[in-house]
Amino acid sequence: MKKNKNIIFLTGDLGFNALESIRTNFPDRFINVGVAEANMIGIAAGLALTGKKVITYSIAPFITLRAYEQIRNDICYQNLDVKVVGTGGGFNYSTHGLSHHSIEDLAIMSVMPNMEVFSPSYSWEAKESIRAMIKSKGPAYIRLGKNPALDYSKPDFKFVVGQGYIIKPGKDILLMITGNILDYGVTIANIIKEEVGLNICLVSMPSIKPIDEEWFLKVAKNMKMVATMEEHSLHGGLASKISMIFSQSGLNKKFLPFGIPDRFIKDVGNRDFLLKKSGLDPETVSKKIIQCLKNI
Repeated sequence: MKKNKNIIFLTGDLGFNALESIRTNFPDRFINVGVAEANMIGIAAGLALTGKKVITYSIAPFITLRAYEQIRNDICYQNLDVKVVGTGGGFNYSTHGLSHHSIEDLAIMSVMPNMEVFSPSYSWEAKESIRAMIKSKGPAYIRLGKNPALDYSKPDFKFVVGQGYIIKPGKDILLMITGNILDYGVTIANIIKEEVGLNICLVSMPSIKPIDEEWFLKVAKNMKMVATMEEHSLHGGLASKISMIFSQSGLNKKFLPFGIPDRFIKDVGNRDFLLKKSGLDPETVSKKIIQCLKNI
């Protein structure tokens, strides 16, 4: 916002201890719309039609599900320069219950024409995804988590929309993870190395739409199997997009997706508890990968 005076920031009555600096430094370009996400998207569309670049910010299920019609008709249909930022993706608002769980957002947002979708893991990807999102001229959605950063960035990493980042090199199994459960992936890689001596190629995938198919096929080509892991429904997220690339390319690999099952998670507990209930804890995932390898 310091560099670009054309940016307007809208929030849906949240951001305590997070947005004060924006409100203080840019009072004329900070608007608290209140608990009215659908109205916020309509306001954002109007501002974008006057040539502004607009960032909208709210809790992920509220800014996607509650405002979905407005995102579709007001933003995507007209291909406007509006960025939708959803915080607390997956189970990050764990104890708030089902209303605050966001397990459908990657699917419903990526099905929209003109919409780019990002799901960064930790701080480096989040910063780079936001930079890429701001550079683009059309609609974009970014899902943010709330957990502490896992520092994995390397000096040679260059953010390219559509591509992922090899966190741990390996030649046996490709495990692709999107979102801020990358720390689970590191644990899974260590368990499998210790128990069966195989090396996981651990990839963090911040881009959900688009995905660079050529890049993915090059990484996956020589692997024994490919697995995906996401804090999202098994339907419509990373797993669905990777399986489509497989089917269209003709690459024949054993594919094992991990995600939230096709049911509402009604249990109450912290994020780790809910992830375990969904079968996404490192021990369960490691066991299933090892069992799958025995059947190849």
